[in-house]
Amino acid sequence: MPDLFDEIFALSPEIRYVALERGGMATLRERPGLVGASAAESDRYEELLVNPTVLTLIERRGRIDCGGLAYVLIRYGNFFQILHAIPGGHLSVAVEPDGDPLAVVAALRPIVARLRA
Repeated sequence: MPDLFDEIFALSPEIRYVALERGGMATLRERPGLVGASAAESDRYEELLVNPTVLTLIERRGRIDCGGLAYVLIRYGNFFQILHAIPGGHLSVAVEPDGDPLAVVAALRPIVARLRA
């Protein structure tokens, strides 16, 4: 797990938080010294409840007639949240509010492909 997290954090200094959830178990790490960081317990519930629900709903909609789902991008007040469904769970990456989340999405593609393989 730490190697994957280090690899993702190395993609951009704009990445503030990474979480991997599989089988109801979430591993989370944030960049030290964040401004506007959420509480750790809040982040855990987001990864265990909110993000899986969002992905389930949007994946189902995407399968109907939208060509599936590539990723979900959420804009909160303090950050962007990128969600990728992977087998048995999801990858969640938060980006600074003044960052470029689409550049991070592009940089994540090989990692997400590996996680989905």
